[in-house]
Amino acid sequence: MAVGKEKRNRLYLEIDSLAENIGLVRLAVATLAAQASFSVAEIEELKVAVSEAVSNSIMHGYGHDRGIVRVCATLFEGGIAVTVRDDGVGMEDVEACRKLGGRGDPERMGLGFMFMESLMDDIEVESRPGEGTSVNMVKRVGGAGSKRG
Repeated sequence: MAVGKEKRNRLYLEIDSLAENIGLVRLAVATLAAQASFSVAEIEELKVAVSEAVSNSIMHGYGHDRGIVRVCATLFEGGIAVTVRDDGVGMEDVEACRKLGGRGDPERMGLGFMFMESLMDDIEVESRPGEGTSVNMVKRVGGAGSKRG
């Protein structure tokens, strides 16, 4: 996933895997993104995608256990790259989990990856069972996620 060469600004967050920290991450990443030329709608899309990635780390990565979620957001010329990483249970089959309802949890709709994919311009997911998951996303100013009809 190639991003712009010139890094304009960056933030790192390390949070406990608590649901109440999702809003903190949303706000921090949105504040960083506001330094670029994103529209309000694009920033809202970014906030949803980041919320979904952090929620997945908390709910699926750690479940009832407690752990750390790491977020790195980097502004580059024309966009932002965001990585959300956990050291949780990981995924055996990433592609199956990316499909609607892929985790097989009847309590959840399984729309997180679908939202991330539709709102961001690029998304890559790396995961290993027992080692955790890393979700890498890129949103470009005026990018594909913003051009839905």
